[in-house]
Amino acid sequence: MNTETKVAPWTLISLRPRGQHAPLRRAAKGTGATVIALSPWALQARRDAATCVDLDAALAAERVVFSSPAAVHAAARLVDLAAPHPGQWLAVGAGTAAALHRQGALDIAAPARMDSEGLLALPALADLRGLRAGLVTAPGGRGVIADTLQQRGAQLLRANVYARRPLPFAPRTLQRLRHAVAPWALAMSSGEALALLLAQLPDDLQAPLRAATVVAASERLAVQARAAGFGQVHVAAGPLPAQLVAAAHAALIPPASS
Repeated sequence: MNTETKVAPWTLISLRPRGQHAPLRRAAKGTGATVIALSPWALQARRDAATCVDLDAALAAERVVFSSPAAVHAAARLVDLAAPHPGQWLAVGAGTAAALHRQGALDIAAPARMDSEGLLALPALADLRGLRAGLVTAPGGRGVIADTLQQRGAQLLRANVYARRPLPFAPRTLQRLRHAVAPWALAMSSGEALALLLAQLPDDLQAPLRAATVVAASERLAVQARAAGFGQVHVAAGPLPAQLVAAAHAALIPPASS
């Protein structure tokens, strides 16, 4: 007798930057999901002289925040992150902290809640009066971090070490989405990525997409998804691929009856 358990099929839409969908695919393996990669942008490291000057100033600050693994990778192309540093270095989440550790950086603080709000709740960022705060990041995104650092009294030293370059969606990818098996889930870890998606998605896909279940990496992103017209929005335990996939699977696929 065949006792193999059938896995219900569903579609997971990934908005990760171009070339960064593999972790979500690995996390979704065995869940029945087909992952469709809709990259609204590509990441491009900056190497110009002005960026180098900004980065040197940011890394000399008493508090230095790295906003993403991409920020770590771009910064590591310009300076040795394993060199001694005078201030406290902080990462938005575990992935960013791991990227810093792989570069040889030590004594990295990271929050258990892996988002901007979790980062800003760390004791090291509670009172910044009279201190300099470096922010290693990209233009746009995570504006709440920069604003809050300044509101708490810090002199902000921003180093935009990479940029997000918008990308058009390939017609064949859109056609694949049109024929994707229902139900759909949209993994959301960036409000900007969602805005870019909605801005260029063809009219015939707008309504089907908004009927999808959104799994947001934070409550702040969930609020943005609801404001964009999504009716089924769930907040994942965090931004890691496994957390997003688990939240999507739980929301879409009911547990098998015993």
